[in-house]
Order: sequence, then C-alpha cells, then structure tokens
Amino acid sequence: MAKDSNGANLGFETQLWAAADKMRGHMDAAEYKHVVLGLIFLKYISDSFQAKYDDLAAKQAEEFTDPEDRDEYAAANVFWVPVQSRWQNIQNNAKQPTIGQTIDDAMVAIERENPSLKGVLPKDYSRPALDKHRLGELIDITSRIGLGDDASRSKDILGRVYEYFLARFAAAEGKGGGEFYTPQCVVKILVRMIEPFKGRVFDPCCGSGGMFVQSERFVEEHGGNVGDIVIYGQESNPTTWRLAKMNLAIRGIDANLGPHHADSFHNDLHKDLKADHILANPPFNMSDWGGDRLRDDARWKYGAPPVGNANYAWIQHFAHHLSPTGVAAFVMANGSMSTSTTAELEIRKNMVESDLVDCMIALPGQLFYTTQIPVCLWFLARNKKNGKFRDRRGHTLFIDARKMGALVDRIHRELSDEDVDKIAHTYHSWRGEEGAGDYADVPGFCKSVTTDEIKASGHVLTPGRYVGAEEAEDDGIPFEEKMGELTETLSEQFAQSATLETEIKKNLAALGFKVQ
Repeated sequence: MAKDSNGANLGFETQLWAAADKMRGHMDAAEYKHVVLGLIFLKYISDSFQAKYDDLAAKQAEEFTDPEDRDEYAAANVFWVPVQSRWQNIQNNAKQPTIGQTIDDAMVAIERENPSLKGVLPKDYSRPALDKHRLGELIDITSRIGLGDDASRSKDILGRVYEYFLARFAAAEGKGGGEFYTPQCVVKILVRMIEPFKGRVFDPCCGSGGMFVQSERFVEEHGGNVGDIVIYGQESNPTTWRLAKMNLAIRGIDANLGPHHADSFHNDLHKDLKADHILANPPFNMSDWGGDRLRDDARWKYGAPPVGNANYAWIQHFAHHLSPTGVAAFVMANGSMSTSTTAELEIRKNMVESDLVDCMIALPGQLFYTTQIPVCLWFLARNKKNGKFRDRRGHTLFIDARKMGALVDRIHRELSDEDVDKIAHTYHSWRGEEGAGDYADVPGFCKSVTTDEIKASGHVLTPGRYVGAEEAEDDGIPFEEKMGELTETLSEQFAQSATLETEIKKNLAALGFKVQ
C-alpha cells in the first residue's frame, strides 16, 4: 500500500502509476504526464458535477430544484460538465478504438462551457502514438477512484493524488524535467517561515502552482480566511502554465496567472504589482535568459546582473516586486551565496548594505528531483522595522540545515514536519514573533549576525561561515578516565595483533616457509 508524504495511506497511487507508466512506450514522462493528469482532472470535475446533480435531483420534488440548471452549479463553485464530457460516457467508451477522440471532444466541450478553462485542458488523446488499449486500462483504474464526491473532497483525495503524480513525474523526467515541481517539504518551509495570512501572494515562476496550494492550505490550517489572500503568478512554459491552471482549478483556488504563459524578464504580466509575500523556486543558473537586451532595466536597482547567469536577475526581480513591508522567500543555487564574479558580488554587497537580506538557510543535498546538489533559501525583508515584529535592522539570521532530513530512497531526501517546525520556529523567535519564545544562537545550527560581520567576511552569505561548529555533547566522563580506557583498548589490540602474527609464522613454518 502506498503512503503519501503526510503519512496517509491512499492505497491506489502505485496501481494508478503502474498503469500510467505502461503507456509510456516511446513517449517520455513530459508527454504522458499530461495524459494522466488530464484524465484525473476530468474524473474530478465529473465526480463533483455528479454529486451536485444527484443532490439537486433528490430535492427536486420538494424544493423544485432543477439538476440541469447551470446557475445551481455556478453558485456551488462546481464546473458545468456537458453530457458528452461526463465520466460515465468516457467509461462506457473506454474499450472503443475511438476513445482518444471521445476524450478530446469531452475536453473541448468542457472548455466551451467553462471560459475559465479555455486553452488549459490537454486535447491530444487521439494522436496515433498514444496506445488506446492502455488508455482504456487507465480509464478503468481511474473509474474505481472517487475524486470529486463530498467524502473524497473532505479528505482532499484529489489533491493528494495530484501531488503524488507531480512528484513521480518529476522523478521520472530527471534532470531539467522537474522544474514544474518543488518538493513539498521545501515549499512548507518557505510558507511556514513567512506566513502569508493576508495580502498579495506572488510567484513569477510558478511552475505547477505548488506555492499557492501550500499557502492556502497554511491559511486554512491556522484558522485564517483564504479570502484574505490574493494570488498572482506567471509561468513561461506553456504546458506547465496549463498544468498550474488545472492544479488550481481542481482545488477551487482563484489565481491571476495572466491570460497566457509569458517570460517574467521580457514580458512581466504583473508589472505594477507590489506583493506582500513572494514565494518562488526559479530555474537555477539560466545562461540563455536574454540579459543582453535588458542592460538598463529599472529592476536592476542593486546592479546589472551578468548576461550569462540569471540568478541575480531573479533575486532583483523578486526585490523589485516587494511592497514597502513585503517579504520574499525563494530557492536559489548554493553558488548565489558566495559567487565572486564582479557583477554578482557587487549586487550582493549592495543588497547586504541596504539591509535587505533577512535570513539565509543552507539545505541538505538530494531534496530535488532535478538536481542532487544542495540548494539554499533566501529571505528578503523590505523593512526590518515594520512594527509587526521586533526591530531587526542591521542583523541577518543564518541557519545551517545541511544535516537535517532523511533519505526516503537511495537518492532522495525529505525534511520531516519536525525539521520544518524547528527551522520555522527558529526564524519566528529570532524576528520576535509573539508566542515564539526567546531566540538564542545554537553553535552549528543558527546565528544572528550583524551587517558589519557580513561585510568583514566579504559579503558572503553562506551559513556555514557564521554558525560555527556544533558543540560536542558532554557525556560526563572525566578526561583521565577516557584516556585510560583508550590506552587499555589499544594495548589489547596490540597484544591480539602480536599473538596473531606468531600463529601465522608458525603455520607458514609448518608448510616449509622460512619466516624471519
């Protein structure tokens, strides 16, 4: 039985994954990802529609409700699903050679009836490369899973299945293919750290929308009102943009991702946005980002980023979009903390001396599907004295979390909820959050550092430079006693070695060898 990352058994994910994986044939994961997730989406909205339809039909005699009245569905935030697109029709035709065209027609009809989904759903199930027999098998398995009924929605079955598949596809695609997916434990840290309870939340490289999902989940779990946050996003990859639109639609999350996919550097769809919270995981070390066409851009307040690497272009893009009291939390390649190229060092120096860097976290390696190298988290605060927390001006918190987490398979590591709690609580206590307790430096783990200290270290932002070594645990045994035990152990080992040597010589002599 499979187990999701929250420890809840779903029981059918591995079966569904195995059926999907059979379909691959000559397709790579990037292609069949949309085949599977499109079907899951279709099943979900059909189940949701059917549950509402059955409810209206049951009340028809007494309350004169009409199950074919579209307004009833709009009022309940349920997509209208035309007859040809309902799952029963898909299931009835699963064994037909024309099933691919049936699904394509169903997707077209749903987009026609629901303008918010226009251009979002995959509509290439009829292509010859897609094995229709295996497509039918996948439909049969999907048919056995409740996704949109009330019981399944209350358990967020769909959300958990979706996250499971996003993670598996990221792993299957390997290097460069998981850019649409940030591991859930990393997203949790970012969200838990900056606590986006109210205001504008922005991700200018939003992938499949995981930051937004976790933000809304965080607000709900802490008794907040999801209506208090307004979500903005942008994504340059057209298929990933559609994936994000589906991911948010199935959860009922209203987000402004722009009318189409677009490059944040060259076509900023939210040019005038000043966000209260920025959450992002930009692609690392982009060399072909068109920086030569943006030498005098208004966003480069701290210096023009190098043409051959977009890391500091992303960092300044985030800073540019912060409101006067905004905070940004984002993932970066480790090199960004200490790179000494002229342009990047100058930008980092100017940001440090402008007191923009609030916290830096070094993470362990093997957290990401796209790269095995360790990454870091940056936290920027536009105003460290905004009245909400203590005055942190002139100080930056460094956290070294490289020893945290545990391997979940041979090559992938995850941070536990306890790890996430420890990291977030350290930051909250440091910035003086109510109820978080008093902050104290912990050698080897965290340290509050002055801007002058960072300057003295060449503006390097690597936590290991500042937190020092972990204190050795005192076991209470006196030094003399430890040395006595060590001496005795070594003497015993030497005696055993001498005895062994004598025995070897004796045996060799018996065989006719003369040993000195």
